[in-house]
Amino acid sequence: MTPGEAVLRVLADAGEPLHWTVIQDRALRAGYLDPFETPDVRGVVLAALRTAVADGQLTKPATGMYALAA
Repeated sequence: MTPGEAVLRVLADAGEPLHWTVIQDRALRAGYLDPFETPDVRGVVLAALRTAVADGQLTKPATGMYALAA
C-alpha cells in the first residue's frame, strides 16, 4: 500500500477529520505503513497529505487537520 492509499484508508475508516499525527499513528498501528520499509514515515505521510489536498481528494478544514473531500 502506498502512503497516499494509507492516508485515504485511515480517513475513510475514521469517517471524520483527523489531525495528521493521528492519521500517521493509525496508519502505523493498522500496518498500512511499515517504518522499516519507509524510514521517514513523518515526511512521507505529510507529502501524501499535501498531494491528496492538491489533487482534490482531501480538504484541510483547520491547521493540521485533514478530511475526505465530499
